[in-house]
Amino acid sequence: MSGEQTPATGNEPTDRTGIEQVPAANPVMEVRTGMWGGASGTSDTSGYNGLTRVVEFPGDSSRPYGGWFDAVADRMAQLVPGFSAGLTLVYRGEITFFVRPEKLVELVQALRDDAQLRFESCASLTCVHYPQMSGQEMHVVYNLLSYTHNRRIRLEVALADPADHHPHLPSVVRIYPHADYQEREAWDMFGVIFDGHPALTRILMPDDWVGHPQRKDYPLGGIPVEYKGHVTPPPDERRSYNS
Repeated sequence: MSGEQTPATGNEPTDRTGIEQVPAANPVMEVRTGMWGGASGTSDTSGYNGLTRVVEFPGDSSRPYGGWFDAVADRMAQLVPGFSAGLTLVYRGEITFFVRPEKLVELVQALRDDAQLRFESCASLTCVHYPQMSGQEMHVVYNLLSYTHNRRIRLEVALADPADHHPHLPSVVRIYPHADYQEREAWDMFGVIFDGHPALTRILMPDDWVGHPQRKDYPLGGIPVEYKGHVTPPPDERRSYNS
């Protein structure tokens, strides 16, 4: 372990190191209704089914970020000017850089190869679907690990969800070969097409499966169970407390 100081947190806008200002109004991530945050209808017996909560995207963190975060942010901005999509978030001792899609490959190449950065591993790659964030519905998340410096950072790329529900993003397999299966899973579950991937095929669902099951607009039930010949209804239709 390096024993480095845990960086501080902040939530004010910044204009240093070329990192751009985030818009004053934070986009809405989700509007939750009821105690459980879903359209549970009559199955919500908590008595709080009338609650409404608007969940907004967090604001930009202020400099200094603390610890080694500032040195890494400065080096990234020096090597790849304009990489930032306008938001850097420090929360619970972790840092997330929001990256412009067209700068992604150039940035991860620098993160892997530069001696001051040396993020040799893409520890995980996943997606998050925010249907209510207009123009930023699909977020692709990269967790990078530096074995050399014992550091972790997160990159996040926000993509618009097109009419065919298949947003495009350049593949990072050339830089991180072990991201091959991670990108395949993101395609299978969320529908993101990674341009340049050597073989972007499904990895969990059958090849002829229609849709991408971890999207929030994917139906929660009603999928035919072929070997039994019946249909499982959506959760809010399985039982009613009014009968």
